[in-house]
Amino acid sequence: MTCDFSLGHYRELLRAAQAGGYRFAGFDRAPEAGDLILRHDVDLSLDAALTVAEAEAEQGAWSTWFLMTRSVFYNLASSEGERAIARLRELGHRVAHHAVYPHVDLDERFDPVVAWHNPDPEFMWADIAGAANVMSDTFFNPDRYRSDSNQQWRHGCPHEELARGDFEWLQLLTHPEIWAFEGATMRESMESFLDADRAARLEHLRHDRIDLS
Repeated sequence: MTCDFSLGHYRELLRAAQAGGYRFAGFDRAPEAGDLILRHDVDLSLDAALTVAEAEAEQGAWSTWFLMTRSVFYNLASSEGERAIARLRELGHRVAHHAVYPHVDLDERFDPVVAWHNPDPEFMWADIAGAANVMSDTFFNPDRYRSDSNQQWRHGCPHEELARGDFEWLQLLTHPEIWAFEGATMRESMESFLDADRAARLEHLRHDRIDLS
């Protein structure tokens, strides 16, 4: 098995978790033994989110998707944003809020769960009125947390540990852009994202009746 950051290997991670006997869980209760909490922070691309979300659903998995209201890359109030939220729900996933400190913009689109974008230590673990913080003591334990931030596993790819059932429970954070776009490094994956985004922007211009002749 090649531990690359590809959609194929993401499916292998899901199969490893299923082989290890894990059940998929969210942030609506405290973790229990055997729980795998799949969490996705959507920083850049709704298209990437839907690509990974579809792959999960095909595998019989579900997860919690954290979407931004203050992103410079996508707009949840657009028709594309509304369709993305509807499709995530249709696939059986949960939708929560990826907040930019100090703003918490919870509304009817989101479950009452917050993950801060690029958090600093002074507020990362703090309580949030009316919402669960994914990094609170309830959901975060360094030994039961793995993240792919900047296309690097801090403690190695967890697929073997998942297949063996080594974790009592695990919160697994992934960023869909890393898995949906090709690239052996974060720079290469971001170049792939930018190439795809350029093509999408050209379509937006055409739909906006911009003469591109």
